[in-house]
Amino acid sequence: MKRLFDIVLSFLGLVVLSPVMLVVYFLVKKRLGSPVFFKQLRPGLHGEPFEMIKFRTMRDAVGSSGDPLPDNLRMTKFGSFLRSSSLDELPGLWNVLKGDMSLVGPRPLLMEYLPLYTPEQYRRHDVRPGITGWAQVNGRNSLSWEDKFRLDTWYVDNKTMHLDVKILFLTVKKVIVRDGISADGEATMSKFTGGKS
Repeated sequence: MKRLFDIVLSFLGLVVLSPVMLVVYFLVKKRLGSPVFFKQLRPGLHGEPFEMIKFRTMRDAVGSSGDPLPDNLRMTKFGSFLRSSSLDELPGLWNVLKGDMSLVGPRPLLMEYLPLYTPEQYRRHDVRPGITGWAQVNGRNSLSWEDKFRLDTWYVDNKTMHLDVKILFLTVKKVIVRDGISADGEATMSKFTGGKS
């Protein structure tokens, strides 16, 4: 039932929001240049990697060593707007339609975090990752990693269609008020370095 729900809503979303996505595509191309899309391998169901797609929100700026500059130095006002409005996430509907992701579930993090999880934290991968999730509507990036993982595993243990619908409605509310976009002193979220659950 959840998968059917994902297929129907992601397909409708791609059709209905295609004009918005087209406008964002051209704005990203004009203000940030190519590539327009940000693609990265992320862990999906059971930790299996998939290629996540989003609209790019940061400049390709590097330091003297050739390494990318910190997020706060690469983020632009336009990129911050895309993130705070969640417009950068719209291409993720394609990931949902393909079955890599769900509309609702723990957010897909970085592949490099996989060996850092405790067994309890790793349980967030017992379901498909989501475009939005229980942690996103309860603080998003303003949460500590500990709280985020606790909310993720709570969702794994308590997921229902009713809860998914509730999370989708709460997500709309969060996007409107633009709450929890970033952690204190960070452009997005601080790096996870491991820790006890």
